[in-house]
Amino acid sequence: MTLNAPALFDLSHRIAIVTGAGSGIGQRIALGLAQCGADVACIDRRTDGGLDETLSMIAQTGRKAIAIAADVTDRAALEAAVTRTEAELGPLGIAVNAAGIANANPAEEMSEEQYQTLMDINMKGVFFSCQAQARAMLTHGKGSIINIASMSGVIVNRGLNQVHYNASKAGVIHMSKSMAMEWVGRGIRVNSISPGYTATPMNTRPEMVHQTKDFESQTPMQRMARVDEMVGPAVFLASDASSYCTGVDLLVDGGFCCW
Repeated sequence: MTLNAPALFDLSHRIAIVTGAGSGIGQRIALGLAQCGADVACIDRRTDGGLDETLSMIAQTGRKAIAIAADVTDRAALEAAVTRTEAELGPLGIAVNAAGIANANPAEEMSEEQYQTLMDINMKGVFFSCQAQARAMLTHGKGSIINIASMSGVIVNRGLNQVHYNASKAGVIHMSKSMAMEWVGRGIRVNSISPGYTATPMNTRPEMVHQTKDFESQTPMQRMARVDEMVGPAVFLASDASSYCTGVDLLVDGGFCCW
Protein backbone atom coordinates (compact mmCIF):
# COMPACT_ATOMS: atom_id res chain seq x y z
CA MET A 1 0.00 0.00 0.00
CA THR A 2 1.40 3.38 -1.03
CA LEU A 3 1.34 6.06 1.67
CA ASN A 4 -0.53 9.19 0.61
CA ALA A 5 1.47 11.66 2.69
CA PRO A 6 -0.42 14.85 1.75
CA ALA A 7 -3.70 13.25 2.84
CA LEU A 8 -2.31 12.91 6.37
CA PHE A 9 -2.60 16.68 6.78
CA ASP A 10 -6.10 16.94 5.31
CA LEU A 11 -8.64 18.21 7.86
CA SER A 12 -11.68 17.99 5.59
CA HIS A 13 -14.91 17.18 7.43
CA ARG A 14 -13.21 17.83 10.81
CA ILE A 15 -14.78 20.14 13.37
CA ALA A 16 -12.50 22.34 15.46
CA ILE A 17 -12.71 24.75 18.37
CA VAL A 18 -10.08 27.45 18.88
CA THR A 19 -10.00 29.59 22.02
CA GLY A 20 -8.30 32.96 21.80
CA ALA A 21 -9.33 33.06 18.14
CA GLY A 22 -9.85 36.81 18.04
CA SER A 23 -6.20 37.77 17.62
CA GLY A 24 -2.59 36.66 17.34
CA ILE A 25 -1.66 32.99 17.34
CA GLY A 26 -5.21 31.77 17.97
CA GLN A 27 -6.62 33.75 15.07
CA ARG A 28 -4.00 32.52 12.63
CA ILE A 29 -4.35 28.89 13.71
CA ALA A 30 -8.14 29.08 13.34
CA LEU A 31 -7.66 30.29 9.77
CA GLY A 32 -4.99 27.66 9.10
CA LEU A 33 -7.26 24.83 10.23
CA ALA A 34 -9.98 26.14 7.91
CA GLN A 35 -7.53 26.37 5.02
CA CYS A 36 -6.82 22.66 5.57
CA GLY A 37 -10.52 21.83 5.41
CA ALA A 38 -11.90 22.14 8.95
CA ASP A 39 -15.01 23.99 10.07
CA VAL A 40 -14.13 26.11 13.09
CA ALA A 41 -15.84 27.47 16.19
CA CYS A 42 -13.95 30.60 17.21
CA ILE A 43 -14.03 31.52 20.89
CA ASP A 44 -12.82 34.73 22.51
CA ARG A 45 -13.90 37.25 25.12
CA ARG A 46 -12.70 40.20 23.02
CA THR A 47 -15.18 42.92 22.06
CA ASP A 48 -12.97 44.78 19.56
CA GLY A 49 -14.16 43.02 16.40
CA GLY A 50 -11.38 40.44 16.37
CA LEU A 51 -13.74 37.48 16.14
CA ASP A 52 -15.62 39.09 13.25
CA GLU A 53 -12.31 39.51 11.46
CA THR A 54 -11.47 35.84 12.01
CA LEU A 55 -14.84 34.73 10.66
CA SER A 56 -14.44 36.95 7.62
CA MET A 57 -11.07 35.38 6.81
CA ILE A 58 -12.40 31.86 7.27
CA ALA A 59 -15.38 32.63 5.04
CA GLN A 60 -12.94 33.30 2.20
CA THR A 61 -11.71 29.69 2.47
CA GLY A 62 -15.22 28.36 1.88
CA ARG A 63 -15.37 26.66 5.27
CA LYS A 64 -17.99 27.20 7.96
CA ALA A 65 -17.23 29.17 11.11
CA ILE A 66 -19.13 30.43 14.12
CA ALA A 67 -18.16 33.06 16.68
CA ILE A 68 -18.77 32.40 20.36
CA ALA A 69 -18.16 35.09 22.95
CA ALA A 70 -16.96 33.31 26.08
CA ASP A 71 -14.47 33.69 28.91
CA VAL A 72 -12.29 30.61 29.38
CA THR A 73 -12.51 30.99 33.17
CA ASP A 74 -16.26 30.33 32.94
CA ARG A 75 -16.76 26.56 32.92
CA ALA A 76 -20.46 26.75 32.07
CA ALA A 77 -19.76 29.06 29.13
CA LEU A 78 -17.20 26.62 27.73
CA GLU A 79 -19.55 23.68 28.08
CA ALA A 80 -22.22 25.70 26.28
CA ALA A 81 -19.71 26.57 23.56
CA VAL A 82 -18.96 22.90 22.92
CA THR A 83 -22.66 22.07 22.86
CA ARG A 84 -23.34 24.85 20.37
CA THR A 85 -20.38 23.82 18.22
CA GLU A 86 -21.63 20.28 17.90
CA ALA A 87 -25.19 21.42 17.25
CA GLU A 88 -24.22 23.86 14.48
CA LEU A 89 -21.10 22.30 12.95
CA GLY A 90 -20.90 18.65 13.96
CA PRO A 91 -18.94 16.27 16.23
CA LEU A 92 -15.93 17.96 17.79
CA GLY A 93 -12.62 16.42 16.78
CA ILE A 94 -9.98 19.15 17.16
CA ALA A 95 -9.39 21.74 19.87
CA VAL A 96 -6.69 24.39 20.08
CA ASN A 97 -6.53 26.33 23.33
CA ALA A 98 -4.67 29.56 22.63
CA ALA A 99 -6.39 31.95 25.04
CA GLY A 100 -3.92 33.47 27.46
CA ILE A 101 -2.42 36.67 28.81
CA ALA A 102 1.05 37.89 29.76
CA ASN A 103 2.37 40.64 32.00
CA ALA A 104 5.34 41.24 34.24
CA ASN A 105 6.31 42.50 37.69
CA PRO A 106 9.08 41.68 40.13
CA ALA A 107 8.02 38.72 42.29
CA GLU A 108 8.38 40.65 45.54
CA GLU A 109 6.09 43.41 44.25
CA MET A 110 3.42 41.32 42.51
CA SER A 111 -0.09 41.68 43.88
CA GLU A 112 -2.32 38.73 44.58
CA GLU A 113 -4.78 40.06 41.99
CA GLN A 114 -2.16 40.19 39.22
CA TYR A 115 -0.93 36.69 40.05
CA GLN A 116 -4.39 35.14 40.34
CA THR A 117 -5.88 36.75 37.24
CA LEU A 118 -3.10 35.41 35.04
CA MET A 119 -3.24 31.96 36.62
CA ASP A 120 -7.01 31.82 36.23
CA ILE A 121 -6.82 32.51 32.50
CA ASN A 122 -3.61 30.67 31.62
CA MET A 123 -4.08 27.54 33.71
CA LYS A 124 -7.63 27.21 34.94
CA GLY A 125 -8.89 28.40 31.57
CA VAL A 126 -6.90 25.71 29.76
CA PHE A 127 -8.12 23.05 32.19
CA PHE A 128 -11.78 24.06 31.84
CA SER A 129 -11.40 24.19 28.05
CA CYS A 130 -9.82 20.74 27.84
CA GLN A 131 -12.39 19.31 30.21
CA ALA A 132 -15.36 20.52 28.18
CA GLN A 133 -13.76 19.50 24.88
CA ALA A 134 -12.71 16.05 26.10
CA ARG A 135 -16.16 15.24 27.44
CA ALA A 136 -17.48 15.58 23.89
CA MET A 137 -14.55 13.82 22.26
CA LEU A 138 -14.79 10.87 24.65
CA THR A 139 -18.31 10.19 23.41
CA HIS A 140 -16.93 9.98 19.86
CA GLY A 141 -13.89 7.92 20.85
CA LYS A 142 -11.39 10.23 19.18
CA GLY A 143 -9.99 13.75 19.14
CA SER A 144 -6.89 15.92 19.26
CA ILE A 145 -6.38 18.67 21.83
CA ILE A 146 -3.53 21.15 21.41
CA ASN A 147 -2.66 23.61 24.16
CA ILE A 148 -0.54 26.69 23.46
CA ALA A 149 2.13 26.91 26.12
CA SER A 150 5.43 28.79 25.77
CA MET A 151 9.16 28.25 25.84
CA SER A 152 8.83 30.25 29.08
CA GLY A 153 7.52 27.03 30.58
CA VAL A 154 10.88 25.42 29.84
CA ILE A 155 13.38 28.24 30.43
CA VAL A 156 13.49 31.51 32.39
CA ASN A 157 13.49 34.50 30.06
CA ARG A 158 16.42 36.82 30.59
CA GLY A 159 15.37 40.30 31.70
CA LEU A 160 11.68 39.51 32.16
CA ASN A 161 10.18 39.45 35.66
CA GLN A 162 7.27 37.11 34.98
CA VAL A 163 7.46 34.29 37.48
CA HIS A 164 3.68 33.79 37.39
CA TYR A 165 3.60 33.57 33.57
CA ASN A 166 6.52 31.14 33.45
CA ALA A 167 4.92 28.95 36.09
CA SER A 168 1.56 28.99 34.29
CA LYS A 169 3.10 27.84 31.02
CA ALA A 170 5.12 25.11 32.73
CA GLY A 171 1.81 24.06 34.24
CA VAL A 172 0.15 23.94 30.81
CA ILE A 173 2.91 21.69 29.49
CA HIS A 174 2.65 19.23 32.37
CA MET A 175 -1.16 19.42 32.43
CA SER A 176 -1.16 18.45 28.76
CA LYS A 177 1.12 15.46 29.40
CA SER A 178 -1.02 14.37 32.35
CA MET A 179 -4.25 14.58 30.37
CA ALA A 180 -2.59 12.75 27.48
CA MET A 181 -1.90 9.82 29.78
CA GLU A 182 -5.41 9.85 31.30
CA TRP A 183 -7.02 9.64 27.88
CA VAL A 184 -4.38 7.69 25.94
CA GLY A 185 -6.50 4.54 25.79
CA ARG A 186 -9.71 6.37 24.96
CA GLY A 187 -8.90 7.90 21.60
CA ILE A 188 -7.87 11.43 22.62
CA ARG A 189 -4.41 12.80 21.98
CA VAL A 190 -3.23 15.84 23.95
CA ASN A 191 -0.13 17.82 23.00
CA SER A 192 1.23 21.31 23.50
CA ILE A 193 3.07 23.85 21.38
CA SER A 194 5.61 26.11 23.07
CA PRO A 195 6.31 29.15 20.89
CA GLY A 196 9.42 31.22 21.31
CA TYR A 197 9.35 34.99 20.91
CA THR A 198 6.63 35.62 18.33
CA ALA A 199 5.67 38.80 16.48
CA THR A 200 2.15 39.03 17.85
CA PRO A 201 0.42 42.41 18.19
CA MET A 202 1.39 42.40 21.89
CA ASN A 203 5.10 42.00 21.08
CA THR A 204 5.24 44.48 18.20
CA ARG A 205 3.86 47.57 19.91
CA PRO A 206 6.03 50.70 19.30
CA GLU A 207 7.04 50.85 22.97
CA MET A 208 8.40 47.28 22.67
CA VAL A 209 10.97 48.08 19.98
CA HIS A 210 14.05 47.88 22.24
CA GLN A 211 12.86 44.70 23.91
CA THR A 212 12.06 43.22 20.51
CA LYS A 213 15.67 43.75 19.46
CA ASP A 214 16.78 41.88 22.59
CA PHE A 215 14.40 39.02 21.77
CA GLU A 216 15.87 38.76 18.28
CA SER A 217 19.50 38.93 19.37
CA GLN A 218 18.97 36.22 22.02
CA THR A 219 17.42 33.82 19.50
CA PRO A 220 19.82 31.67 17.43
CA MET A 221 17.82 32.38 14.25
CA GLN A 222 18.19 36.12 15.03
CA ARG A 223 14.52 36.95 14.58
CA MET A 224 11.15 36.46 16.20
CA ALA A 225 8.73 33.91 14.81
CA ARG A 226 5.99 35.00 12.47
CA VAL A 227 2.50 34.16 13.70
CA ASP A 228 2.10 32.08 10.53
CA GLU A 229 4.90 29.81 11.71
CA MET A 230 2.68 28.40 14.46
CA VAL A 231 0.15 27.10 11.92
CA GLY A 232 2.20 24.19 10.57
CA PRO A 233 2.86 22.71 14.02
CA ALA A 234 -0.82 23.08 14.93
CA VAL A 235 -2.02 21.42 11.72
CA PHE A 236 0.50 18.61 12.25
CA LEU A 237 -0.71 17.92 15.79
CA ALA A 238 -4.38 18.22 14.77
CA SER A 239 -4.06 15.86 11.83
CA ASP A 240 -3.44 12.17 11.19
CA ALA A 241 0.18 13.08 10.43
CA SER A 242 0.76 13.02 14.21
CA SER A 243 -1.35 9.95 14.97
CA TYR A 244 1.41 8.44 17.15
CA CYS A 245 2.13 11.68 19.05
CA THR A 246 0.60 12.33 22.45
CA GLY A 247 2.03 14.02 25.51
CA VAL A 248 4.46 15.94 23.30
CA ASP A 249 5.54 19.54 23.93
CA LEU A 250 6.64 20.89 20.56
CA LEU A 251 9.11 23.77 20.92
CA VAL A 252 8.83 26.27 18.07
CA ASP A 253 11.48 28.68 19.25
CA GLY A 254 14.05 29.35 16.54
CA GLY A 255 16.58 27.31 18.50
CA PHE A 256 16.31 29.44 21.65
CA CYS A 257 16.27 26.53 24.09
CA CYS A 258 19.46 25.07 22.58
CA TRP A 259 21.58 27.85 24.13
